[in-house]
Amino acid sequence: MRVATETAQTLDRGLRLLHLVADSPAGLTMTEAAAHLGVGRAVIYRLAATLSEHGMVRRDRSGRLRLGAGVLHLARRAQPLVADAALPALRRLAETVGATAHLTIADGGEAFALAVVEPSWTQFHVAYRSGSRHPLEAGAAGKAILAGRRGDYAAVTTTGELQQGAHGVAAAIGGVEGLEASVGVVALTELDPASVPREVTSAAAAIAKALS
Repeated sequence: MRVATETAQTLDRGLRLLHLVADSPAGLTMTEAAAHLGVGRAVIYRLAATLSEHGMVRRDRSGRLRLGAGVLHLARRAQPLVADAALPALRRLAETVGATAHLTIADGGEAFALAVVEPSWTQFHVAYRSGSRHPLEAGAAGKAILAGRRGDYAAVTTTGELQQGAHGVAAAIGGVEGLEASVGVVALTELDPASVPREVTSAAAAIAKALS
C-alpha cells in the first residue's frame, strides 16, 4: 500500500511539474520549480530526468526547464479526439444557421481549423478547409480565442478580414483544461445578429460539455 501511495505521489508531482512548465513560456529554473511545488531541488531533478527521457520536458542552454517535443506528439494524437467530440455540435450549428461551421484551435500564433462542417441544404457556402491557418489577430475564430484568454466568451463578429465579402461569428470554448479553441460560422451573406451569436455560443457550450 505504501509503495502504491509513493508511486501515486511521484506521478502527481511529475504531472504538476509538467503543467507548471507548460504555463511558463520563459522556462523555469530547478529552484523556481522546487519553490512552486514545495519540494526539494533533488526531487525536481529526478522528476525532470524522467520527463526528459520521455521527451516531455527539456533543459535549454541556460538550464531552464521547457516543454519537450514529446508534448507535440501527444497533442497531435489528441486532435482527432477533440474533432470527433465536436462534430455533432458543429453539424447542428451548420444546419441551423445555414453556414459553414468550424472548430478552430490555437497553434502558436496561428488559428488552425481542426474540423469543418458545411450545411447540406444551402446552394452556396464558404469553402473553408480543415487545416487552414491564419493569424490569431485576424478573423472571428482567432479573435474569439484571444477573447477567451481574457475570460470573455461572448460571440465575436467580423466581416471581410480573411476573405472579401465573408461574414464570421465565433465564440471561445471555455472550461476545458489545456484547450484554447473557438467554434464559429462563416457565410457569404450577413448573419442574423439576433440569432447567430446565440447559436454559436450554445455550440461552444455543447462542445465544452462533450470534452469535459
